[in-house]
Amino acid sequence: MAFDGITIANITQELNRTLLGGRIYKIAQPESDELLLTVKNNGSQYRLLLSADASLPLVYLTETNKPGPQTAPGFCMLLRKHLQNARILSVTQPGLERIIRLELEHLNELGDLCRKTLIVEVMGKHSNIIFCDDHSRIIDSIKHISGLVSSVREVLPGRDYFIPQTQDKYDPLGFCESYTYVNLSAHMRAKPMPLFKALYTSYTGLSPIIAQEICHRAGIDGDTPANVLEEASLRALYDVLADMMTQVARGDFAPAVVYDGREPVEYASLPLTLYAGKTSKRYDSVSALLEQYYAEKSALTRIRQKSADLRRIVQTALERNIKKYDLQTRQMKDTEKRDKYKVYGELLNAYGYNVEPGAKSMEALNYYTNEMITVPLDETLTPQENAKKYFDKYGKLKRTYEALSELTVQVKEEIAHLESILTALDIAAQEEDLVQIREELIESGYIRRRGGTKKIRVTSRPFHYISSDGFHMYVGKNNYQNDELTFHLANGGDWWFHAKKIPGSHVVVKTEGKELPDRTFEEAARLAAYYSKGREQEKVEIDYLQRKNVKKPNGAKPGFVIYYTNYSMAIAPDISGIAQAE
Repeated sequence: MAFDGITIANITQELNRTLLGGRIYKIAQPESDELLLTVKNNGSQYRLLLSADASLPLVYLTETNKPGPQTAPGFCMLLRKHLQNARILSVTQPGLERIIRLELEHLNELGDLCRKTLIVEVMGKHSNIIFCDDHSRIIDSIKHISGLVSSVREVLPGRDYFIPQTQDKYDPLGFCESYTYVNLSAHMRAKPMPLFKALYTSYTGLSPIIAQEICHRAGIDGDTPANVLEEASLRALYDVLADMMTQVARGDFAPAVVYDGREPVEYASLPLTLYAGKTSKRYDSVSALLEQYYAEKSALTRIRQKSADLRRIVQTALERNIKKYDLQTRQMKDTEKRDKYKVYGELLNAYGYNVEPGAKSMEALNYYTNEMITVPLDETLTPQENAKKYFDKYGKLKRTYEALSELTVQVKEEIAHLESILTALDIAAQEEDLVQIREELIESGYIRRRGGTKKIRVTSRPFHYISSDGFHMYVGKNNYQNDELTFHLANGGDWWFHAKKIPGSHVVVKTEGKELPDRTFEEAARLAAYYSKGREQEKVEIDYLQRKNVKKPNGAKPGFVIYYTNYSMAIAPDISGIAQAE
């Protein structure tokens, strides 16, 4: 997920198509390192977001208006003075650098026609927005960089603007002109590092993911050392890179986002064939892609941050219960000796009269097994006292066994309950999905309710999918929703799915009195596999049966059910291609 030179080329193409010849109508600076330009062109209005945020620099067209501060910052005021109503003459990208140059034409205070350049450098922590005159002299910038901060280049008013050459990289667009196989071969053989790294450290504008894509298209493992490649591999690499750069030079882009289930994992302006097994969503506009991608990533990040406290509470309780269960299991193992002590006591009562005073053991026939056994004795005690000692041990271990038999079941159920809550936290897609999880933790005594006993209003709803055959499929996001789906939404003839012996969502398929096709069974099973603890496995075993055969024991924890007659199938946790209802 890199805002690389190819993405910049795609954006440059889109800005030329939409903004060229337009006039800057409004200039705002919503954040200290961000500009929002409103441009009117051909009867339409566009908003161009320019962000020099060190953690997430971006450039794209957006429909969202972000209000600026009541008092505009100095840089914003300067731009308004010079560029209000300025016309956009060109939008260019030098080579495949992560730089966009907006050439602007405006009237000065005397009414003379002047030209200025607004330069956006999208370079991670070195990102900046720089305003220059027609002689490439810096008028001002959104970030001032002095010689104390950078020894390579100062970005200050009055300094000449230039692109810093901090790394010995080559322009990959040269593949479309004079760059030859001999050049690439020499560059790769000089780098004893993984091939994909050799590519993005040798050529401007290539991100690590695009470098991996080039290796994949060439049929080469990207981790192969670049300096040991054979000639055939190098020629395949050259052909792929040349074709890709020709595609970029033509402006033949196909922006798309790759999804792992519902989570966006990567985007690019060219097809990513190395993600062939995952879902890909194409966009007509790279700006729309960027806005949607980072909005979804931001939502997921926000959910993870919001759920961090809940996750910590559950994880702590889970670790405590696992330790408790391990201790109880060891204690249970110790109670396995109890029957042996009972036999010792009975044999001493039966044959103890033959034992010599001070004897350390007694040989006797075990009438349960018809085998001779040796009974250890405490020589300081009589046979009757030794028998009583063994019966006391037996009684204590028996009481321990009976108590632990009940306690271990309770603790094991609590572990399963907590693991199901962790799975629900992984499934949560929106902040309102966390409300019911918090409520469950309150009801279970892990969190104290604040502000009295008033419950929070629940707005979260189960996931709703439509099978390829038109059947409605519902997926519970947490234990409360699982119970609601199974015992209120579903009727006896509906089908119920759940991952076998691991935490996961209840999946209900409404049959409406019809017989389900095999394809719908498989799609429902895929949902149950994906929304379970086993979603990272290649295949998950899924139990499925009619809802009428699913029972909830009295006093059982939320989401806990039992069933005895079921079918099973092993299926991959892949929900690509399953339509989600609006």
